[in-house]
Amino acid sequence: MLSRLYVKNIALIEEADITFNEKFNVLSGETGSGKSIILDSVNFVLGSKADKNLIRYGEAEAFVKAEFSVGEDSDAVRTLREMDIECDGNIIISRKLSIDGKGGIKINGCAVTLTMLKKLTCCLVDVYGQSEHFFLLDEDNQLKTVDGLCGDEAKSIKDKLSLKIGEKRDCKRMIAELGGNEQERARALDLLSYQINEIERADLREGELEELNAKRKIIENSEKILSALSAIKGAFSDDNGCVDMLSYAMRQAGSISDIDEKYSDLYGRIDNLCVEAGDLSDEIGDLSEEISFDGEEAQWVEDRIILIKGLIKKYGYDEPSVLAYLQDAKDKYDNLVNATERVEKLNKKIDELDEDIYKLCLKLTELRKKTCDKLSADIVGELKSLNIPNAAFYVQFNDYDRQSASLDSSNGSDKLCFMFSANKGEPLKPLGKVISGGEMSRFMLAIKSRLKSLNGISTYIFDEIDAGISGETASTVAAKFVSIGKSTQIIAVSHLPQVCAAANAQYLIYKTDDGKKTVTNVKPLDRAMRIKEIMRLTGNTNSDAAKTHAEELLSSFGN
Repeated sequence: MLSRLYVKNIALIEEADITFNEKFNVLSGETGSGKSIILDSVNFVLGSKADKNLIRYGEAEAFVKAEFSVGEDSDAVRTLREMDIECDGNIIISRKLSIDGKGGIKINGCAVTLTMLKKLTCCLVDVYGQSEHFFLLDEDNQLKTVDGLCGDEAKSIKDKLSLKIGEKRDCKRMIAELGGNEQERARALDLLSYQINEIERADLREGELEELNAKRKIIENSEKILSALSAIKGAFSDDNGCVDMLSYAMRQAGSISDIDEKYSDLYGRIDNLCVEAGDLSDEIGDLSEEISFDGEEAQWVEDRIILIKGLIKKYGYDEPSVLAYLQDAKDKYDNLVNATERVEKLNKKIDELDEDIYKLCLKLTELRKKTCDKLSADIVGELKSLNIPNAAFYVQFNDYDRQSASLDSSNGSDKLCFMFSANKGEPLKPLGKVISGGEMSRFMLAIKSRLKSLNGISTYIFDEIDAGISGETASTVAAKFVSIGKSTQIIAVSHLPQVCAAANAQYLIYKTDDGKKTVTNVKPLDRAMRIKEIMRLTGNTNSDAAKTHAEELLSSFGN
């Protein structure tokens, strides 16, 4: 329930702090006193569009805070936990809007988005007014409501549907893994065969691309390499080259090698250099002979590099990954070749599951229609008691057969719509198309009377739902409010003395003017104040008879 509402700088309200009763609350006051501002504040904190015109003139920011108390197992608490917001059943929502259009929303101290706010508040409050969204105008919610009336039997059927649909989904997934239907498998086999042949024809091996790149580099620089090797070999082998000079040095060292050991060591070292120089000269010659510019070989290397890079681009990121892809493709090919029998079995299983699902859908439809027959009769009875004697209401179901049935939803194959007419001779129309007015107000009240607490919402807000109602019907409406208020909190704006007298708590909305500014105020009324307000609503504020009548009205509702 909405236990407290704090409003600051909304329209004519400077500041208001309202503590609500857990049952039936009424807001009353003169026309234009600002009752709608309270509801605007509620709608704002619930997630309605932020309009800077809401901000009180001359102020920089508007602020509203709403405190709710709900059961720990409620949809609202579950929704918050899905958002990773802690909640023990107490929910505090605050929302602010500044004159520059910036705003902020918090739930239990955590900043949230507008989408998150709306996801929560649709579980908390149901607002009905001349232009407000109403829970039961949504056909999905109508179906949810009917299933709530069907109780555990519907839940059991829907649980079975969910299991069967899950099995069918698994079968379809396995068929997809096996290549789908026969045509899809044939296409997959053709593609895999092409990929396998393409990779195998390449005769790819690990490290080949690196080797080819190195070979291409040599081919591209062959002339430069030959020129350098030739110059190096000349430096070693030409007359007076390195080899000749070392030989001369070795002969000179040999002539003194027997004089002292150190000269002998010198001779040995020069001898080693001569040998190494000779080996280097021979190796340089061999390297020069290895370098040959072959145009065909160069083209082959280039073509091979392009081929391998193309395979890598299509099937991996290096040679090992392409080879791994090849093995995986071979495995898939083998599975698809042998998949026909397995797919046939899975398709047969799907057909069997669809038949089971269809039977469960029929069973669920039968249960829903039986429940809706009683609901229709109850709603019409409620409407007649609310002085709509020619009211008509029924729940329209779509027709379906085995071919047209929707077999993929745990909600079954039904699409239903609440149909309503207030007047004799007028066709029934979808509830969402009914024009708002006194009849619509009473219809909503009849629905609430029969479905109270069913949708899990803890607070109903009615904006002048009693418009166009008077006399005996007004007393009936008041009694309906009392009945609903026993299980669900009601906050209603009303001009009817009977409705105000029936409330568990009444609040007066009034304006004051200090000569400079006008302010809307809210105050709770004690019994004496309520008597005066009810007298005002009856149009007689002075007579003893009016006072007695007001007292009797309050007493008739136990107040």
